[in-house]
This record gives sequence, C-alpha cells and structure tokens, in this order.
Amino acid sequence: AELGAVLRAYETAWRASDAEALAALFTDDGFVLRPGYPPVRGRAAIRTAYARSGGPLSLIAYDYAVEGDTGWIIGGYGPEPGFPPGGKYVLALRRVERAWRIHADMDNGNR
Repeated sequence: AELGAVLRAYETAWRASDAEALAALFTDDGFVLRPGYPPVRGRAAIRTAYARSGGPLSLIAYDYAVEGDTGWIIGGYGPEPGFPPGGKYVLALRRVERAWRIHADMDNGNR
C-alpha cells in the first residue's frame, strides 16, 4: 500500500503537469533515466527536466519488494487503465523520514 501511494502520487502530479510535485517524490539526490536523454540527478534538475511534461498516465506494478528502507517496483505505463502498456519502468525506492521516495526512475517505451 505504501509503494502504491507513490505510484498514485506520480500519476496525479504527471496528469497535472506539476513538475514541483513530481520532483518532491524523489530523494534529494534521485535520478531520472529516460530514453534519449542524459541522466538527470537531484530534485532541482528533475524539476527542470519535467517542466514541460505531463498528460494522461496510468501506472501498473508487475512486481515489487521491500527490504528495510529500500524497495523497488517493476511495472508498465499507459494513458489510462485498461489500455495496453505503452512502456515499462523500474523504480528504485528509499524510505526517507518515514516516507517512500523515488531514488531512481528508469523507463522506456514499447515501440
């Protein structure tokens, strides 16, 4: 449930094109690893990278695990529930001050 809350918050921020809220989901030194772009590290850089991003998004988890204060989610994404996934992702997570934060977000499309 706690990891699912991260996914729902990501969907909400992405749909609203809210780069500030997206960056807040990451650890201070988090990474975004997108296809076709160099790695982005840190909340300020993530905010800038996501400044013009957003739109319909539905995330599904295929698998996940938690061990202590670290965890991961492997999943797929598409424009809305029920659509075939348009891509897949891996999130590396870290619990920081009782809240789960994304430390690394790597995704790529299915095409």
